[in-house]
Amino acid sequence: MDILFIRPKIPKESKTLRKKLFEVFHPSLTFEQISSITPKHCNIDFIDERFKKIDFDWDGDLVAITSLTVEAKRAYEIADKFKSRGKRVVLGGYHPSALPEEAKQHADAVVIGEAEETWPQLLRDFENGKLKPFYRCLKPPDMKSLPIPDRRLHRGVRFSAAVQGSRGCPVRCEFCAISNTNYGHIFRSRRIEDIIAEIKTLKEKYIFFLDPNITANPSYAKSLFKEMIGLNKKFKCFGNIHVLERDEELLKLAAEAGCSLWFVGFETFSQEALDRLGKRNVVNRYKTAVRKIHDYGMEVFASFIFGFDEDRKNVFETTLEKINEIEVDIVSFSILTPYPGTSLFLRLEKEKRILTRDWSKYDEDHVVFQPKNMSPYELLFGTEYVRKEACSFNGTLRRLLKAKRMEVIFKIGRRPFLYL
Repeated sequence: MDILFIRPKIPKESKTLRKKLFEVFHPSLTFEQISSITPKHCNIDFIDERFKKIDFDWDGDLVAITSLTVEAKRAYEIADKFKSRGKRVVLGGYHPSALPEEAKQHADAVVIGEAEETWPQLLRDFENGKLKPFYRCLKPPDMKSLPIPDRRLHRGVRFSAAVQGSRGCPVRCEFCAISNTNYGHIFRSRRIEDIIAEIKTLKEKYIFFLDPNITANPSYAKSLFKEMIGLNKKFKCFGNIHVLERDEELLKLAAEAGCSLWFVGFETFSQEALDRLGKRNVVNRYKTAVRKIHDYGMEVFASFIFGFDEDRKNVFETTLEKINEIEVDIVSFSILTPYPGTSLFLRLEKEKRILTRDWSKYDEDHVVFQPKNMSPYELLFGTEYVRKEACSFNGTLRRLLKAKRMEVIFKIGRRPFLYL
């Protein structure tokens, strides 16, 4: 059986320089993981449309397409073209999992949720001529039995190596597409020895951990970091500022293991909003937390979101002022986006505040809902203003000079793309 895996490209209007570079250096492992559990008698082709055009005359048996919400429109176009040529099409990923009935209009089958349990059954059904319309994940996959991802799919494309040691985040933020999916709120991890064995096979020096919250289980994180000491790798990962501020042993081990940067969702300087969201962040501890991370020689990539119900028109200037105070190294700003399947989407839909279902606009750069205390234009303009002020070279330089982060200033010249 011949199978074609396809990752759609993101719409051109959504491709900021920051997103383009993130795509190149931080790949997904979706199809690499699925390929590793595909029977050996199957022949696999893979097209990442970001880098290679799709051959719609491909002469095979089954087309499998993954899709985030921002990619859904393009994914449906691809699916429709293949179906018009008589090919059987399967859709999966975050968006089809959130809206399976919508996805089914463009596919022969839809995989809902994580696919490790359902993909093998789908292939058996396909070969027997009994393909079902939906394949739903009924239990979280056993992470301890997952094989190493099949990295051969990316031959010829140079990425930093992506590794996933765990899935799930128990915080369950209202806006998060991960924790609001099937079993996405349940933290699950692979065996430490399996992760280390995988890392040892990697030729790349730099690693990007895809774990949505590697600090969700501090004991797991510390055990992993202990075993990574001496591997001579540099890595970046996502962490919770609440944990990082309180667990210096974790910080010490992370630094010794080779961690160079933490991606941290600060989200907002509104404690009221954080409390409503269920985040454990404490605003008046932000500066202390950042300083502790710096003390161990690691950088902080802080992400913020505009558009919460607590945000008023002055949130943009207030955020600019406070970012300089907490002395983070790198910042990014997103517009609150109510992804289908999240609690936020359901609430805003009930309140009749969803402005469009053009999924190509669900990219954190467009306003797709009615904000509570400002107009959509004011939210868009304010976010663009803050990005321009804080993320420019001069804005970054001023922030780092104020924090006396000279070692990071020297890095700007070597890695300017991180500061755009």
